[in-house]
Amino acid sequence: MTPKVVLVTGATGGLGSAIVEKFIAQGDFVYLLDLDEKRIDEAVNHYGSQTSGFVLDVRSEESVANGIARIIAEKGKIDVLVNNAGLQHRDKVEDFPLEKWQLLIDVMLTGVFLMTKYVFPHMKEARYGRIINISSVHGKMASPEKAAYVAAKHGVIGLTDVTGIEGASFGITVNAVCPGAVKTPLLVKQLEDLNKSEGLTESEALSRIVYPRQAMNRFIEAEEIADTVVFLASEAAKAITMEHIKVAGGM
Repeated sequence: MTPKVVLVTGATGGLGSAIVEKFIAQGDFVYLLDLDEKRIDEAVNHYGSQTSGFVLDVRSEESVANGIARIIAEKGKIDVLVNNAGLQHRDKVEDFPLEKWQLLIDVMLTGVFLMTKYVFPHMKEARYGRIINISSVHGKMASPEKAAYVAAKHGVIGLTDVTGIEGASFGITVNAVCPGAVKTPLLVKQLEDLNKSEGLTESEALSRIVYPRQAMNRFIEAEEIADTVVFLASEAAKAITMEHIKVAGGM
């Protein structure tokens, strides 16, 4: 099987790293796209010749356009795009700073749009492509103090469906993966913040974040999300598009 050229945004975070490693394990070539140049370089040095990486800001149309052009110049194709970049901020609606709202929307919704916009023409020309957007269970439900995150992740679901319709006749599938509570640095910080602000234990804080309660009553591992991403990028999933797959332990 010919190795795929795979792009992963937010590639040096907990979930991004798990996704990168799964694609490498099956022999694909992965571009690590993120904001922290030092972490990118360290990761590429660690993973070796099956990877490359550079700073790309998904909020910036210029950065995205230049990054995609660079990858096409180097590899001539893009087979898989994983829109994974994300962050979090919690506040009551009336206290939510506009700049934080805009940042989360820009990274997690506008960023998905821009990456798709600039990858789409190359996938259409090749008449092949796999786009996997990392949404969240919060793309299907809500919990308090997450106005921007929930709005962005709902938006990703809608964008997934629009691009799925537009890509279908070109052999492009577009799906969303909706993780539950994955123990990544992002979630750990939320638990720590609730401990500092309200004195909640990890168990109490997790109950606050995981709402409503999850049937399996455990964290989801990043590798479990990555398994679903890799499956959706495979030929076994060629008839699956415009789906929003929860990997959330029954949440």
